[in-house]
Amino acid sequence: MHDVVQEYYGKQLQSSADLKTTACCDVSSMPEWLKPLLSRIHPEVLSRYYGCGLVCPPLLSGARVLDLGCGSGRDVYALAQLVGADGEVIGVDMTDEQLEVAKTHQNWHADTLGFDNVRFIKGYIEKLDELNLEPGSFDIIVSNCVVNLSPDKSAVLEGIHRLLKPGGEFFFSDVYADRRVPAAIREDSVLYGECLGGALYWNDFLSIATLAGFADPRLVEDRPLDITDAGLARKTGNLQFFSATYRLFKLNELESACEDYGQAVIYKGSISNSPHRFVLDKHHVFELGRVFPVCGNTWRMLKHTRFAEHFTFIGDFTRHFGIFEGCGLAIPFDSAKSPSEASPCC
Repeated sequence: MHDVVQEYYGKQLQSSADLKTTACCDVSSMPEWLKPLLSRIHPEVLSRYYGCGLVCPPLLSGARVLDLGCGSGRDVYALAQLVGADGEVIGVDMTDEQLEVAKTHQNWHADTLGFDNVRFIKGYIEKLDELNLEPGSFDIIVSNCVVNLSPDKSAVLEGIHRLLKPGGEFFFSDVYADRRVPAAIREDSVLYGECLGGALYWNDFLSIATLAGFADPRLVEDRPLDITDAGLARKTGNLQFFSATYRLFKLNELESACEDYGQAVIYKGSISNSPHRFVLDKHHVFELGRVFPVCGNTWRMLKHTRFAEHFTFIGDFTRHFGIFEGCGLAIPFDSAKSPSEASPCC
């Protein structure tokens, strides 16, 4: 599969116009604040962008960031502007042709931005331990439509967990399927290169992430994908694919479910580009000044990460009230009944 991906992204694709699906390159919802950043990126780098989402989380000033599967470097050079001269962005990719484009324009970007805070490494994202990167040294790790291309996704997530600092975050966009992808589709080189053949069944991803040490993965946003090539559409049949952005926090205290401790938070409105509301994930949108009840996991995701100074925290962990209402789980036991009312055992 490494050979398939290197051939597809190194030789077959010359620009985003060569793609056959909408898995990559969705710009329909690009926020206004991102446009000035992209205007300072070399046109050739932009033309070879094959991502499927936005992987520029907030509060990056001074951060050390790792971009997995950086390709020609579009996201690296955007992130470089967000972390600033005091931060650092490292891009990892296995494709020589893509890295050549990224490195060729490094001096151009340094002159344009006024600083050079990026570097590029050739390597495999399943083998991060071979890249001489210090464990626990990254504040943020990002990836844009690349994890699906890896033949060993468990190894990818385990390596990410090892490299993140405590309280660090893996913020990434990727492609998922509504069921396990059949072998015939996984083995189709074009479908694999288009990020569909290697897509994980969404529930398998949650299991793999948890086993790697990332409890309670949070879905930030998602959209259905269209397969615009008729021949590929016939091959995939009834399979449904989605582009989705998740955030995974390296926090050892996170529990396997959303537990209620009577806690709440209040957003201060101090995060850049989010003066009125801050979106943690698809189900947690914090309005400025509003008391927002949260489960223990959400409380920790805000309290023990870079978000802490932007919230007021109410409560602690001294009292437990069971499962947090509305989290998707519920107590599995029937309400108390008399013996005559109980259902017969199977």
